Amino acid sequence: MQASPQWRDGRFRNALARHDGPYMKMMKEWFFGGSPDAEPSTALSVQGRSKADFDAPPQSGLRITWLGHSTFLVEIDGHNILVDPVWGERTSPLTWVGPKRFYDPPLPMDALPRVDAVVISHDHYDHLDYPSIIALSAKGVPFYVPLGIGAHLEFWGVPADRIHEHDWWQESLLGDLTLAAVPARHFSGRSMVMADQDQTLWAGWVLKTEAHRVFYSGDTAMFPGFEEIGQRHGPFDVALIETGAYDPLWADVHLGPEQALVAAQMVGAKLYMPVHWGCFNLALHSWTEPIERVVAAAPRMGVPIAVPRPGESVEPSNPPQVARWWPETRWTPAGEKLVMSSGLSEELAARVRRAHEVADVHAGGLDAVVPVAAAE
Repeated sequence: MQASPQWRDGRFRNALARHDGPYMKMMKEWFFGGSPDAEPSTALSVQGRSKADFDAPPQSGLRITWLGHSTFLVEIDGHNILVDPVWGERTSPLTWVGPKRFYDPPLPMDALPRVDAVVISHDHYDHLDYPSIIALSAKGVPFYVPLGIGAHLEFWGVPADRIHEHDWWQESLLGDLTLAAVPARHFSGRSMVMADQDQTLWAGWVLKTEAHRVFYSGDTAMFPGFEEIGQRHGPFDVALIETGAYDPLWADVHLGPEQALVAAQMVGAKLYMPVHWGCFNLALHSWTEPIERVVAAAPRMGVPIAVPRPGESVEPSNPPQVARWWPETRWTPAGEKLVMSSGLSEELAARVRRAHEVADVHAGGLDAVVPVAAAE
């Protein structure tokens, strides 16, 4: 692990350095700021699923089922890959306090179809969930993880021979499926006092066969490496990119909606599906703000999007029409809350600024920007 080029001076490092916002200002915002609509005020309508729903393979060979936050099932040319599985009630080291999910998982764990592999992006609680790992380990599933995360899994009882650790750009083969870890710009750690910060690696992932290619960003800020990911592994039938839980003070660890759209363009995504939103209260913005800003900007940037409700499946070759399944809330438009990662080239920074400019609309919302099908 310590032989990795990413390991320097006792911890893993980003290729483009991370600069944290002012600590006291962040604490003040966290305790005294925040949207009154950070969580839903009424029960959400999700698409409940059963095991029988997955008996028939996808017609196109590729189907993505979003199960909330950054958990999704990828059915790709005969392989079933489960990504960042979180079935737990809270994303917290404590079972009685911490961010609580807005809705029950649309697909019960025991109703999952055959799972050929589990992919983990990093060790934060909203991506690496102890009870979910225990349940999946009992099924004999192999785990594909970034460097260092294997120690967590082994400590929890996962056999070492079912753990496959990866540095950035390393690949594994599962039959005719390639699983490739790719760079991201984030951080890691599970300690409440940050004693273990950056002791495990974070990564995005590529899943590809001869017929299809899928990109998952993991948690990340903007960095020029998206271009290289696209050059090495793209273009992609679909890119699942983290979009929510952002703030201008956290711009070196999370993208935000407009930078996520730019990232989708950089990797060569034919379709962009926002993830990491609408399931847990992990930030100060309205819980619907990420998707409102995406649907405001995407058509103006020429980026095709899919916005399934939790539990809904999408075949990227024939994505469903965008339909509002979320309620309207008060949210802040891009022009009032620009999220731009540091250290970008002038060209990339200008591209991000243009994305914010085209997204800077508030009135009208989804109905004024994209065709809307009647929500179920």
